[in-house]
Amino acid sequence: MTEATTGIPPAETSPAKTPPAEAVTFPQDRSCPYHPPTTYQPLREAGPLSRVTFYDGRQVWAVTGHTEARALLTDPRLSSDRQNPAFPVPLERAEAIRRVKFPLIGVDDPEHNTQRRMLIPSFSLKRTAALRPQIQQIVDDLLDRMLAQGPPAELVSAFALPVPSMVICALLGVPYADHEFFEEESRRLLRGRTKEETEQADDNLAEYFTALIARKEKAPGDGLLDELIADRLRAGSLEHGELVRMAMILLLAGHETTANMISLGTFALLEHPEQLARLRARDDLIPAVVEELLRFLSIADGLLRVATEDIEIGGVTIRADDGVVFPTSLINRDGTAYPAPDDLDWSRSARHHVAFGFGIHQCLGQNLARAEMEIALRSLFTRIPDLRLAVPAAEIPFKPGDTLQGMIELPVAW
Repeated sequence: MTEATTGIPPAETSPAKTPPAEAVTFPQDRSCPYHPPTTYQPLREAGPLSRVTFYDGRQVWAVTGHTEARALLTDPRLSSDRQNPAFPVPLERAEAIRRVKFPLIGVDDPEHNTQRRMLIPSFSLKRTAALRPQIQQIVDDLLDRMLAQGPPAELVSAFALPVPSMVICALLGVPYADHEFFEEESRRLLRGRTKEETEQADDNLAEYFTALIARKEKAPGDGLLDELIADRLRAGSLEHGELVRMAMILLLAGHETTANMISLGTFALLEHPEQLARLRARDDLIPAVVEELLRFLSIADGLLRVATEDIEIGGVTIRADDGVVFPTSLINRDGTAYPAPDDLDWSRSARHHVAFGFGIHQCLGQNLARAEMEIALRSLFTRIPDLRLAVPAAEIPFKPGDTLQGMIELPVAW
């Protein structure tokens, strides 16, 4: 995605609406795993910008208009620098993010651009296409194992999580034998109960990658981390601590997000049998299905920024040092961008959603995520055509609103 330094033409903004009488608390839990929280309805009605309240009482701007979100996410006056004292923190445990400087997600240009350019070739369409046979083999092996063991099965642990974990481990050169450790520490990092638990998980992952990189310096392998050590670390264009943090981000984003999309996507499809029947009848629909699921599910529901200058948009003024949050579940349900936005519809063009963010920080691994979802969902419903939920949908646990959205467990039968 090319960088943009945009102004915002007034003609492209959505009409201002009446703000909620009281600021809505953010984040909140969903009542249905694939729909935005019903308590966010005042924000949908008020749009395109209104105020929400974080855990500590701070009020920040919530952007719910699709046009406004895409404009602001490309505006250099909004910063991703988490070490900025004014950067918005929605949860007490998330105060842990201030301790360190995160590459990619927590820096602005030109530093961000330098880091991103190191990684773009490894996540290009060409590289992703070359990985598809390996992804297919991983998916087939896991389905073989599920079918051999017979129903019922727990799809998150048996399929949805191992697929992206195995793929990102192979890409980075991380031993999959360590997956139980890093999956648990990732869970604690994203869903820890306290700031201290989050900090401990962060420390544990940093120690793991520090040791792994040290081993690779002595005995190189053939993963992306090995390439960065050889081409960047030894040349002095990448610092050791920066590489450790970069590895953490790539591993975390590379398995957690896609695992949630596969599990929640499967659940949503099983809950929409008419749409699932269309997919089963037309295999060529799978790219459109994945794009619509990305829009519909919006699992990363709360991108954060801080304003470095005043910004006029949508009839309001975002002041310097104001916090801004982008609830993607609402932006991707904006009726001005998507007719009947609460319907799951393969026939719509959903490609301009913001499920991967937008602008310079748009998800680096989106090509890989799409490939994994396409292969996983196509193979799952082809190999197990009578897949169904093993228990009533209301009994299946899903994740709270203060983390990536997805299924905690997904019991299935066939």
